[in-house]
Amino acid sequence: MKYVIIGAGPAGVTAAEEIRRQDPAAAIIIVCDEPGPPYSRMALPYLIKKKIQESGTHFRVSETHFDDLGIELVNAKVDSIGTAEKRLALSDGTGLDYDKLLIASGGQPLKPPIEGIDLAGVHPCWTLEDARNITARAVQDSSVVLIGAGFISTTIVEALVDCGAKLTIVEMEDRLIPRMMGKEGSDIIRKWCEKKGVAITTSARVERITAAGDKLSVAIAGHDAVTADLVISATGVAPNTGFLEGSGIDTDAGVLVDEYLTTSVPDVYAAGDVAQAPDFLLDEKTVMAIQPVAVEQGRVAGINMVKDNVLCWRGSVNMNVLDMLGLVSCSFGLVEGVDGGDSAQQYHPEHNKFINLQFNDNHLVGASSVGYSEHMGVFQGLIQSRVDLGEWKDRLKQDPGKIMDAWLDCTWGYIPSD
Repeated sequence: MKYVIIGAGPAGVTAAEEIRRQDPAAAIIIVCDEPGPPYSRMALPYLIKKKIQESGTHFRVSETHFDDLGIELVNAKVDSIGTAEKRLALSDGTGLDYDKLLIASGGQPLKPPIEGIDLAGVHPCWTLEDARNITARAVQDSSVVLIGAGFISTTIVEALVDCGAKLTIVEMEDRLIPRMMGKEGSDIIRKWCEKKGVAITTSARVERITAAGDKLSVAIAGHDAVTADLVISATGVAPNTGFLEGSGIDTDAGVLVDEYLTTSVPDVYAAGDVAQAPDFLLDEKTVMAIQPVAVEQGRVAGINMVKDNVLCWRGSVNMNVLDMLGLVSCSFGLVEGVDGGDSAQQYHPEHNKFINLQFNDNHLVGASSVGYSEHMGVFQGLIQSRVDLGEWKDRLKQDPGKIMDAWLDCTWGYIPSD
């Protein structure tokens, strides 16, 4: 049996290793369009901070890991898939046959329609090469403009500040990390960052970027232009599905898969940031682009590719954890709640503390917080276990800070004293 995996991210690597465990004699090939060993994008901020070397970004420590497992790495871009003949067309003009195929091609950064976005000194922060370019320009007293303040872009804020750069963030929405945090929590994070010397402009749009000698000039609608040594574009990511055109594989927001992570075409699976899979909380299929989900989907897909669909993907809870210059925030599940649901909130900006809980009937379906890192496991546990909160729902609406007590009582039968 010959298994081919498109993509060397966490889903693809995990799937390849799982296939090897399940089928010691199989031929396994990972196709990746970047040179070098598979690496983690989550490690790039640490590389920019110079906390690790490039080898520290690699998924596996041993340089011979994939050779030892008999997993072949092919550095090429997939141009198209012929599902009828079960063959990939590669960018170098060659082809690659498969018996079973996993699409784990991940996402790709969106390029905003900004004049000058392709100038030298303007980079996304998505690949190892991007990190090298950012590291070369983000130095002591350099000026850096970060376009976009979503989750991915904000993961590198601390790295840029630690490099000694003077950082300006420009965000089109009215707050930082708008998909992760409501206004109150975002306001706390914003004020915290501003106290650390970060300039933040929200409800604003970059109109153009122009070269100004060896610098860049960033024109912001309604604001003064900013002179920069480096501009980082981080305005979002989309599943990498362009090469699937004409393959017969159904796509929507991503590659549509069922509960076994199989696509609309036999013997073709999808996992990770490219997969639009059944959602744990919603009666629909969603793309959940977070590394823990990619790893678990890779494991499930790998098993099902060998054993013909014995393991169901039950869905996962969306989760984000962010450390912004020492202030920890998180979000789990449906942070904006559901129609007809209840919510509770605790807001103490003077102490940099915030909790928001979202309920559907007697169940917790969403939670976000700032400054309460000890509650992360509780948020996730209550949502994923679908615990009936009973009388605790009303108690939490009065005091969301008692979420740990609710977890202990509802799951362990321990009743905390008031």
